Amino acid sequence: MSVRKLASRLRGVAALAGALAVAMYVWGLLHLLGAVLEAEDGGAGSAPLPPCRSGDQAAQVVDYSVGFLPLSFECELKGGGGYEAADVLPGYVNPVAVGLALAGVGCAVASGYLTELRLRAGAREGEGR
Repeated sequence: MSVRKLASRLRGVAALAGALAVAMYVWGLLHLLGAVLEAEDGGAGSAPLPPCRSGDQAAQVVDYSVGFLPLSFECELKGGGGYEAADVLPGYVNPVAVGLALAGVGCAVASGYLTELRLRAGAREGEGR
C-alpha cells in the first residue's frame, strides 16, 4: 500500500473516530439533560431530587451541579461536599468518548506525519535531478 493511500485511510479513520466521539458525548448530554429535567420537575415527589435518590445520603441532598468535561451529575449535601449520582450516566460514556477522541487525534497526527514524509521524499527526488 502506498503512503498516499495509507495517509488517506488514516484521515478517514480520524474523521470517523471524531464523529463517533461527538456522538457519544451527545448521547451522554441527552442522559444529563434528562436528569436535569427530572431534578427541576417540582411536585409531590421532588424531595429528595429523583436522580439523587440512589445514594446513602439522599435525605441530605439540597441541590445538584452538572459537569461537562467530563460529563457528571453531582448531588450536593447540606454540610458541603457531595456525591455523583450513580444512575444518571451510563458508565461507558466518558471513557468511550475520550478514547475515540484520542484515537481520532492519533490517526490525524499519523496521517499528517505520513504526508510530510511523502512530501520530503518527493522534494529529495526533485533535488537529485
